[in-house]
Amino acid sequence: MALILRNGGSQSPDRWLKEPRNNHGKYGMLRKQFLKEHRLAKYQYLLLTGKLTEHLNQIDQESREQVEMLMEQMVKKQGATEELKAQDQMKWVRLMINIKSSAEEIVVKNTIYM
Repeated sequence: MALILRNGGSQSPDRWLKEPRNNHGKYGMLRKQFLKEHRLAKYQYLLLTGKLTEHLNQIDQESREQVEMLMEQMVKKQGATEELKAQDQMKWVRLMINIKSSAEEIVVKNTIYM
């Protein structure tokens, strides 16, 4: 492993420069914060092996997909239809906000904080 001299004289291992692009969103950031605060050894391992960004991107993608799937199921179960939207838009909006909050809570508890 070679060290690369950066501006300012600091050195860093070249493998850190080859990490996948950091494109994680809300869930990836939540996971990163959780790892830093509650799973420090795992966070440091992922960071030092160059797998942290890949892990965060994967968690973010999986979490977004799970939220979307749960929302679809909850919309069907709770009857948040286009007909309801046309009849009582405020009720529909409240229902959709509740559904999204519930889906996100489930995903965060079961995916991010594990």
